[in-house]
Amino acid sequence: MKWLPDDIYFAYPQLLWLLLLVPAIVAAYFFYLRHHRTATVLHTSHANPAQLPLTLKTKLRHLPLILRAVSLSLMIVAMARPQSKKSWQDIQTEGIDIMLSMDISASMLAQDLKPNRLDASKEVAKEFIDARPDDRIGLVIFSGESFTQCPLTSDHAVLKNIFSEVKTGMLADGTAIGLGLANAVSRIKASKAKSKVVILLTDGVNNAGNISPSLAAEAAKPFGIRIYTIGVGTRGMAYSPVAIYPNGEYVYDYVQCDIDEASLKNISGMTGGKYFRATNRQSLKKIYEEIDRMEKSIVSERHYSKKSEWFFPFALLALILLIIEFTVSKTYLRSLT
Repeated sequence: MKWLPDDIYFAYPQLLWLLLLVPAIVAAYFFYLRHHRTATVLHTSHANPAQLPLTLKTKLRHLPLILRAVSLSLMIVAMARPQSKKSWQDIQTEGIDIMLSMDISASMLAQDLKPNRLDASKEVAKEFIDARPDDRIGLVIFSGESFTQCPLTSDHAVLKNIFSEVKTGMLADGTAIGLGLANAVSRIKASKAKSKVVILLTDGVNNAGNISPSLAAEAAKPFGIRIYTIGVGTRGMAYSPVAIYPNGEYVYDYVQCDIDEASLKNISGMTGGKYFRATNRQSLKKIYEEIDRMEKSIVSERHYSKKSEWFFPFALLALILLIIEFTVSKTYLRSLT
Protein backbone atom coordinates (compact mmCIF):
# COMPACT_ATOMS: atom_id res chain seq x y z
CA MET A 1 0.00 0.00 0.00
CA LYS A 2 1.60 3.23 -1.14
CA TRP A 3 -0.27 5.29 1.46
CA LEU A 4 1.41 3.39 4.29
CA PRO A 5 4.94 4.18 5.58
CA ASP A 6 7.69 1.58 5.20
CA ASP A 7 8.32 1.22 8.95
CA ILE A 8 4.88 -0.14 9.98
CA TYR A 9 4.79 -2.40 13.04
CA PHE A 10 1.98 -3.67 15.29
CA ALA A 11 1.38 -2.88 18.95
CA TYR A 12 -0.47 -6.21 19.41
CA PRO A 13 0.90 -8.53 16.70
CA GLN A 14 -0.54 -11.61 18.44
CA LEU A 15 -4.03 -10.52 17.33
CA LEU A 16 -3.02 -11.10 13.71
CA TRP A 17 -3.45 -14.83 14.37
CA LEU A 18 -7.20 -14.13 14.23
CA LEU A 19 -6.79 -13.70 10.46
CA LEU A 20 -6.74 -17.48 10.26
CA LEU A 21 -10.45 -17.36 11.13
CA VAL A 22 -11.25 -15.66 7.84
CA PRO A 23 -10.43 -18.57 5.48
CA ALA A 24 -12.05 -20.93 8.01
CA ILE A 25 -15.30 -18.94 7.85
CA VAL A 26 -15.20 -18.87 4.04
CA ALA A 27 -14.57 -22.62 3.91
CA ALA A 28 -17.46 -23.25 6.33
CA TYR A 29 -19.75 -21.14 4.14
CA PHE A 30 -19.06 -23.17 1.01
CA PHE A 31 -19.24 -26.42 2.97
CA TYR A 32 -22.71 -25.41 4.16
CA LEU A 33 -23.87 -24.57 0.62
CA ARG A 34 -22.62 -27.81 -0.79
CA HIS A 35 -23.97 -30.24 1.80
CA HIS A 36 -27.30 -28.58 2.57
CA ARG A 37 -28.09 -27.35 -0.95
CA THR A 38 -29.49 -24.11 0.30
CA ALA A 39 -27.75 -21.71 -1.97
CA THR A 40 -29.50 -18.38 -2.19
CA VAL A 41 -31.84 -18.08 -5.14
CA LEU A 42 -31.17 -14.75 -6.85
CA HIS A 43 -34.32 -14.71 -9.01
CA THR A 44 -38.06 -14.59 -8.58
CA SER A 45 -38.88 -17.57 -10.85
CA HIS A 46 -39.47 -21.13 -9.60
CA ALA A 47 -37.64 -22.61 -12.53
CA ASN A 48 -34.77 -25.06 -12.10
CA PRO A 49 -31.72 -22.94 -11.25
CA ALA A 50 -29.51 -25.17 -13.43
CA GLN A 51 -31.61 -24.18 -16.46
CA LEU A 52 -31.49 -20.45 -15.80
CA PRO A 53 -29.11 -18.19 -17.74
CA LEU A 54 -26.01 -16.97 -15.83
CA THR A 55 -26.99 -13.42 -14.99
CA LEU A 56 -25.00 -10.66 -13.23
CA LYS A 57 -26.88 -11.35 -10.03
CA THR A 58 -25.86 -14.99 -10.23
CA LYS A 59 -22.24 -14.05 -10.75
CA LEU A 60 -22.33 -11.71 -7.74
CA ARG A 61 -24.16 -14.06 -5.38
CA HIS A 62 -21.01 -14.54 -3.23
CA LEU A 63 -20.13 -10.83 -3.12
CA PRO A 64 -21.61 -10.27 0.38
CA LEU A 65 -19.41 -13.06 1.76
CA ILE A 66 -16.32 -11.57 0.12
CA LEU A 67 -17.10 -8.11 1.50
CA ARG A 68 -17.65 -9.50 5.00
CA ALA A 69 -14.41 -11.51 4.87
CA VAL A 70 -12.34 -8.53 3.73
CA SER A 71 -14.05 -6.29 6.29
CA LEU A 72 -13.33 -8.78 9.09
CA SER A 73 -9.69 -8.97 8.02
CA LEU A 74 -9.36 -5.20 8.10
CA MET A 75 -10.97 -5.02 11.55
CA ILE A 76 -8.49 -7.59 12.89
CA VAL A 77 -5.59 -5.59 11.45
CA ALA A 78 -6.99 -2.42 13.01
CA MET A 79 -7.31 -4.13 16.41
CA ALA A 80 -3.62 -5.13 16.18
CA ARG A 81 -2.90 -1.35 16.11
CA PRO A 82 -0.54 -0.72 13.20
CA GLN A 83 1.92 2.06 14.05
CA SER A 84 4.92 3.80 12.59
CA LYS A 85 7.78 5.34 14.52
CA LYS A 86 10.02 8.03 13.11
CA SER A 87 13.21 8.74 15.02
CA TRP A 88 16.15 10.95 14.29
CA GLN A 89 19.22 12.29 16.04
CA ASP A 90 20.46 15.85 16.25
CA ILE A 91 24.17 15.96 17.03
CA GLN A 92 26.05 19.18 17.51
CA THR A 93 29.83 18.80 17.55
CA GLU A 94 32.39 21.31 18.65
CA GLY A 95 33.59 23.37 15.68
CA ILE A 96 37.30 22.69 15.14
CA ASP A 97 39.74 24.40 12.78
CA ILE A 98 43.07 22.67 12.24
CA MET A 99 46.24 23.95 10.56
CA LEU A 100 48.82 21.36 9.60
CA SER A 101 52.39 22.73 9.56
CA MET A 102 54.69 20.28 7.78
CA ASP A 103 58.47 20.24 7.43
CA ILE A 104 59.55 19.60 3.81
CA SER A 105 63.30 20.03 4.24
CA ALA A 106 65.70 17.62 2.51
CA SER A 107 66.10 15.53 5.66
CA MET A 108 62.42 14.58 5.32
CA LEU A 109 63.55 12.30 2.48
CA ALA A 110 65.23 10.02 5.04
CA GLN A 111 64.11 6.44 4.52
CA ASP A 112 63.60 5.29 8.12
CA LEU A 113 59.86 5.74 7.42
CA LYS A 114 58.77 4.05 4.20
CA PRO A 115 59.07 5.13 1.48
CA ASN A 116 60.47 8.25 3.22
CA ARG A 117 59.48 10.59 6.03
CA LEU A 118 57.77 13.13 3.80
CA ASP A 119 55.65 10.70 1.77
CA ALA A 120 54.70 8.73 4.87
CA SER A 121 53.70 11.95 6.65
CA LYS A 122 51.59 13.06 3.69
CA GLU A 123 49.73 9.76 3.43
CA VAL A 124 48.99 9.55 7.16
CA ALA A 125 47.88 13.19 7.17
CA LYS A 126 45.41 12.41 4.37
CA GLU A 127 43.92 9.62 6.48
CA PHE A 128 43.61 12.08 9.36
CA ILE A 129 41.79 14.52 7.08
CA ASP A 130 39.35 11.77 6.01
CA ALA A 131 38.58 11.12 9.67
CA ARG A 132 37.59 14.79 10.23
CA PRO A 133 34.86 15.41 7.59
CA ASP A 134 33.21 18.23 9.56
CA ASP A 135 36.32 20.30 10.29
CA ARG A 136 38.09 23.01 8.34
CA ILE A 137 41.72 22.08 7.75
CA GLY A 138 44.59 24.01 6.18
CA LEU A 139 48.23 23.34 5.28
CA VAL A 140 51.43 25.29 5.88
CA ILE A 141 54.77 23.98 4.64
CA PHE A 142 58.22 25.03 5.76
CA SER A 143 61.91 24.32 5.37
CA GLY A 144 64.28 27.33 5.32
CA GLU A 145 61.19 29.53 4.86
CA SER A 146 57.45 29.03 5.19
CA PHE A 147 54.50 29.15 2.81
CA THR A 148 50.73 28.69 3.17
CA GLN A 149 49.96 25.90 0.75
CA CYS A 150 46.23 25.83 1.56
CA PRO A 151 44.20 28.11 3.86
CA LEU A 152 41.51 26.66 6.11
CA THR A 153 38.97 24.83 3.97
CA SER A 154 36.15 22.34 4.30
CA ASP A 155 36.83 21.08 0.75
CA HIS A 156 38.98 18.15 1.78
CA ALA A 157 39.24 16.77 -1.76
CA VAL A 158 41.05 19.93 -2.85
CA LEU A 159 43.25 19.84 0.25
CA LYS A 160 44.31 16.24 -0.39
CA ASN A 161 45.13 17.05 -4.02
CA ILE A 162 47.36 19.88 -2.79
CA PHE A 163 49.08 17.44 -0.44
CA SER A 164 49.98 15.30 -3.44
CA GLU A 165 51.86 18.25 -4.97
CA VAL A 166 53.98 18.95 -1.88
CA LYS A 167 57.62 17.94 -2.27
CA THR A 168 61.09 18.73 -1.04
CA GLY A 169 62.80 21.60 -2.86
CA MET A 170 59.73 23.82 -3.14
CA LEU A 171 61.33 26.24 -0.65
CA ALA A 172 64.88 27.15 0.35
CA ASP A 173 66.42 24.37 2.42
CA GLY A 174 66.79 24.53 6.18
CA THR A 175 64.46 23.98 9.15
CA ALA A 176 62.61 27.14 10.18
CA ILE A 177 60.31 25.60 12.80
CA GLY A 178 59.49 29.02 14.28
CA LEU A 179 58.44 30.39 10.89
CA GLY A 180 56.34 27.33 10.12
CA LEU A 181 54.56 27.61 13.44
CA ALA A 182 54.11 31.39 13.26
CA ASN A 183 52.63 31.10 9.77
CA ALA A 184 50.14 28.46 10.93
CA VAL A 185 49.18 30.58 13.98
CA SER A 186 48.61 33.66 11.82
CA ARG A 187 46.33 31.64 9.53
CA ILE A 188 44.13 30.30 12.33
CA LYS A 189 44.14 32.99 15.01
CA ALA A 190 41.17 34.90 13.51
CA SER A 191 39.06 31.74 13.29
CA LYS A 192 35.64 31.85 14.97
CA ALA A 193 35.77 28.12 15.71
CA LYS A 194 35.33 26.97 19.29
CA SER A 195 38.57 25.02 19.06
CA LYS A 196 41.71 25.98 17.15
CA VAL A 197 44.54 23.50 16.67
CA VAL A 198 47.97 23.49 15.01
CA ILE A 199 49.73 20.19 14.31
CA LEU A 200 53.40 20.81 13.61
CA LEU A 201 55.52 18.00 12.17
CA THR A 202 59.32 18.19 11.83
CA ASP A 203 62.39 15.97 11.89
CA GLY A 204 65.05 18.48 12.88
CA VAL A 205 66.25 21.45 14.87
CA ASN A 206 65.28 25.08 14.26
CA ASN A 207 68.20 26.50 12.24
CA ALA A 208 66.61 29.10 9.96
CA GLY A 209 64.20 32.03 10.03
CA ASN A 210 64.04 35.02 12.36
CA ILE A 211 61.28 33.71 14.69
CA SER A 212 62.02 31.23 17.47
CA PRO A 213 59.58 28.35 18.07
CA SER A 214 58.92 29.50 21.65
CA LEU A 215 58.07 33.04 20.48
CA ALA A 216 55.62 31.63 17.92
CA ALA A 217 54.04 29.50 20.67
CA GLU A 218 53.70 32.55 22.91
CA ALA A 219 51.84 34.29 20.10
CA ALA A 220 49.39 31.38 19.93
CA LYS A 221 48.40 31.43 23.61
CA PRO A 222 46.17 34.55 23.62
CA PHE A 223 44.06 33.06 20.83
CA GLY A 224 43.48 29.76 22.63
CA ILE A 225 45.35 27.78 19.98
CA ARG A 226 46.49 24.30 21.02
CA ILE A 227 49.69 23.08 19.42
CA TYR A 228 50.50 19.41 18.94
CA THR A 229 54.09 18.72 17.89
CA ILE A 230 55.36 15.56 16.20
CA GLY A 231 59.04 14.66 15.93
CA VAL A 232 59.56 12.31 12.97
CA GLY A 233 62.57 10.03 12.77
CA THR A 234 64.11 6.91 14.22
CA ARG A 235 66.24 7.02 17.34
CA GLY A 236 69.80 6.61 16.14
CA MET A 237 71.09 6.49 12.57
CA ALA A 238 68.89 7.07 9.53
CA TYR A 239 69.60 6.73 5.80
CA SER A 240 69.26 10.39 4.78
CA PRO A 241 70.32 12.86 2.07
CA VAL A 242 73.75 14.35 2.81
CA ALA A 243 74.46 16.16 -0.48
CA ILE A 244 72.88 16.96 -3.83
CA TYR A 245 74.28 16.61 -7.33
CA PRO A 246 73.91 19.44 -9.89
CA ASN A 247 71.24 17.38 -11.66
CA GLY A 248 69.09 17.46 -8.51
CA GLU A 249 69.74 13.90 -7.32
CA TYR A 250 70.51 13.40 -3.63
CA VAL A 251 73.46 11.56 -2.13
CA TYR A 252 72.43 9.35 0.78
CA ASP A 253 74.33 8.11 3.81
CA TYR A 254 73.62 7.09 7.37
CA VAL A 255 73.50 10.07 9.72
CA GLN A 256 72.44 10.66 13.30
CA CYS A 257 68.78 11.62 13.68
CA ASP A 258 68.76 14.91 15.57
CA ILE A 259 65.41 16.27 16.76
CA ASP A 260 65.08 19.11 19.27
CA GLU A 261 62.55 17.27 21.43
CA ALA A 262 62.96 19.68 24.35
CA SER A 263 61.87 22.61 22.19
CA LEU A 264 58.94 20.68 20.70
CA LYS A 265 57.77 19.61 24.17
CA ASN A 266 58.00 23.21 25.35
CA ILE A 267 55.94 24.47 22.40
CA SER A 268 53.12 22.00 22.98
CA GLY A 269 53.20 22.37 26.76
CA MET A 270 52.83 26.15 26.57
CA THR A 271 49.52 25.85 24.72
CA GLY A 272 47.90 22.81 26.34
CA GLY A 273 48.89 20.48 23.53
CA LYS A 274 51.16 17.43 23.53
CA TYR A 275 54.44 16.24 22.00
CA PHE A 276 54.72 12.92 20.14
CA ARG A 277 57.64 11.00 18.66
CA ALA A 278 57.08 8.96 15.50
CA THR A 279 59.85 6.47 14.83
CA ASN A 280 58.02 4.60 12.07
CA ARG A 281 54.95 4.92 9.90
CA GLN A 282 52.76 2.88 12.23
CA SER A 283 53.59 5.03 15.25
CA LEU A 284 52.93 8.17 13.19
CA LYS A 285 49.52 6.80 12.27
CA LYS A 286 48.73 6.09 15.94
CA ILE A 287 49.76 9.64 16.86
CA TYR A 288 47.29 11.13 14.40
CA GLU A 289 44.62 8.74 15.67
CA GLU A 290 45.28 9.88 19.25
CA ILE A 291 45.07 13.54 18.24
CA ASP A 292 41.85 12.74 16.40
CA ARG A 293 40.35 11.21 19.55
CA MET A 294 41.46 14.09 21.77
CA GLU A 295 40.02 16.69 19.40
CA LYS A 296 36.59 15.10 18.98
CA SER A 297 34.20 16.39 21.61
CA ILE A 298 30.41 16.38 21.38
CA VAL A 299 28.67 19.45 22.74
CA SER A 300 25.17 17.98 22.74
CA GLU A 301 23.30 14.99 21.41
CA ARG A 302 19.52 14.91 21.27
CA HIS A 303 17.23 12.08 20.17
CA TYR A 304 13.74 12.58 18.80
CA SER A 305 10.97 10.10 18.09
CA LYS A 306 7.40 10.37 16.84
CA LYS A 307 4.88 7.54 16.90
CA SER A 308 1.86 7.56 14.58
CA GLU A 309 -1.24 5.35 14.78
CA TRP A 310 -2.43 3.77 11.51
CA PHE A 311 -5.45 1.73 12.70
CA PHE A 312 -7.98 4.32 11.54
CA PRO A 313 -7.61 3.77 7.74
CA PHE A 314 -8.13 0.02 8.24
CA ALA A 315 -11.14 0.52 10.52
CA LEU A 316 -12.68 3.09 8.16
CA LEU A 317 -12.27 0.84 5.14
CA ALA A 318 -13.79 -2.08 7.06
CA LEU A 319 -16.82 0.08 7.95
CA ILE A 320 -17.23 1.21 4.33
CA LEU A 321 -17.18 -2.41 3.11
CA LEU A 322 -19.77 -3.42 5.72
CA ILE A 323 -22.07 -0.61 4.59
CA ILE A 324 -21.65 -1.66 0.97
CA GLU A 325 -22.33 -5.30 1.89
CA PHE A 326 -25.48 -4.41 3.85
CA THR A 327 -26.75 -2.14 1.07
CA VAL A 328 -26.15 -4.67 -1.71
CA SER A 329 -27.60 -7.55 0.29
CA LYS A 330 -30.77 -5.66 1.11
CA THR A 331 -31.31 -4.25 -2.38
CA TYR A 332 -29.79 -5.62 -5.54
CA LEU A 333 -28.94 -9.09 -4.22
CA ARG A 334 -31.93 -9.51 -1.93
CA SER A 335 -33.13 -13.12 -2.05
CA LEU A 336 -36.77 -13.94 -2.47
CA THR A 337 -37.88 -17.26 -1.17
